[in-house]
Amino acid sequence: MYKSIMIDEFEQLEKRNNIAIIDVREDDEYRSGHIKGAKSLPLSGLQETAESLDKEQPYYIICLSGGRSQMASEYFASLGYDVTNVMGGMSAWRGEVVDGL
Repeated sequence: MYKSIMIDEFEQLEKRNNIAIIDVREDDEYRSGHIKGAKSLPLSGLQETAESLDKEQPYYIICLSGGRSQMASEYFASLGYDVTNVMGGMSAWRGEVVDGL
């Protein structure tokens, strides 16, 4: 089972803490703008990349609006990861955005 967090609460948490963020949008979306420090693991390749993560680390999963991050959160949780779905996603994010990889 995974948790969910609203974007407003996530923004406050991200400002105060060093948290692990996984961006599950596709590479072109990630390159066009993402949260600084977010790791890109596109939803389309999760089966190949999920095992590279530390199961002791909590992760916040984000996409454009919350749909893909919900699917990714369900998948990660089924593998035993501690994940939180960020509802609203990048379309609601008001913080700093960086381009590129």
